[in-house]
Amino acid sequence: MANNDRSDLSVVAVRGERHARGAAADGKRGSGLASPDDALNQQIVRLLQEDGRRPFNEIATVLNVSEGTIRNRVNGMRQAGHMQIVAIVDPGALEYRTDAIVCIRVGATSTPTAVAARLGQLDEVVYVLWVTGRFDLMIEMVTDEPDGLSRFLEDHIHDQPDIAEAETMMGLKNFKNRFLLKQNWG
Repeated sequence: MANNDRSDLSVVAVRGERHARGAAADGKRGSGLASPDDALNQQIVRLLQEDGRRPFNEIATVLNVSEGTIRNRVNGMRQAGHMQIVAIVDPGALEYRTDAIVCIRVGATSTPTAVAARLGQLDEVVYVLWVTGRFDLMIEMVTDEPDGLSRFLEDHIHDQPDIAEAETMMGLKNFKNRFLLKQNWG
């Protein structure tokens, strides 16, 4: 790993799911102590996004509340399904030989969902996003192999009936990478 900074391994994800356990009966995302809309909860989440292993007593000191308040708020959001605290490796923190973005216009006989499902199963693909504009999908692929990008394009992008057009871009320098876990969002 190129960067051993603990912040690259800790991520807090706040879910926007409308029907999560604990959601208010009126259809809002949550209420009370478990609500991700609550101002104190938002501050807690911001601090945990910086370091998911930050102790509750440290968060309490920063926010000028009791440690029990922090514990109750975090546990409430977690139990309601509004927040996860997980350890993951940020692909941007690793030194890959190739890290490329591929913008894809889906073929007339396919759908963005179908192409995203096909490409999303590949180990090299770390990000798939349905976008607006000239292209339908934007994917990020990474590989350690010297010819990984050309092989990926040849095997999975070019001459595929579900892809009408693709444009590949390689990054020159990363100025900001705030990797956020958005898995299983509603």
